[in-house]
Amino acid sequence: MASPQQQPPYLHLAELTASQFLEIWKHFDADGNGYIEGKELENFFQELEKARKGCGMMSKSDNFGEKMKEFMQKYDKNSDGKIEMAELAQILPTEENFLLCFRQHVGSSTEFMEAWRKYDTDRSGYIEANELKGFLSDLLKKANRPYDEPKLQEYTQTILRMFDLNGDGKLGLSEMSRLLPVQENFLLKFQGMKLTSEEFNAIFTFYDKDGSGYIDENELDALLKDLYEKNKKEMNIQQLTTYKKSVMSLAEAGKLYRKDLEIVLCSEPPM
Repeated sequence: MASPQQQPPYLHLAELTASQFLEIWKHFDADGNGYIEGKELENFFQELEKARKGCGMMSKSDNFGEKMKEFMQKYDKNSDGKIEMAELAQILPTEENFLLCFRQHVGSSTEFMEAWRKYDTDRSGYIEANELKGFLSDLLKKANRPYDEPKLQEYTQTILRMFDLNGDGKLGLSEMSRLLPVQENFLLKFQGMKLTSEEFNAIFTFYDKDGSGYIDENELDALLKDLYEKNKKEMNIQQLTTYKKSVMSLAEAGKLYRKDLEIVLCSEPPM
């Protein structure tokens, strides 16, 4: 059990600021893997119950296991037995729920990839801190959220602290994609299937038969199927169509260039 000085902050508040939400997240995601799971999840649930009792919010059941099951049914949207950041944003009342604000604007992975293409202006596979601010400002405008400069600054810093896991002041595509609803996050589907640069170059060269430096949608279709078979992963036609559409939104006039696909399929985006 956490000692008094390690008490999780802010759980009792009626509304959290973006920074307070982040502190709670970091407190419970002790191993920093992007999920609250196992023992972390039990600790979180116990502390949340305690905070809610303090606020006079009682649960119908007294049995810890029952309550936890009920809680997970309600909030673990993709039923993987873990709570991720987006799911936590549904549980805790965040000020102007800034994570949900992204959801409303970036409803699908295709829109997300289009936004990515717009803000990754130097095609580096990363959004720099200064590009991130433009991205967020645009998002808030589209969602009709009034904001001022200090608030935008706070959101930018919070998102950076949330998703810049290696602390280099940049956000990679896979980090930023954690803003997407789980079922829309097609990039998560490639986890555990990421390629090294050598593997990627070999597979790209194989499908880029004429050596033009790009592939088209049909070639991408074959490449993705191949990748899934090699990794013994199941994929239905509908999923394949969705992933293909999302990846193709990085293409120019139907041409998907090597560097753009590399951002999606490689463990480290090209430098």
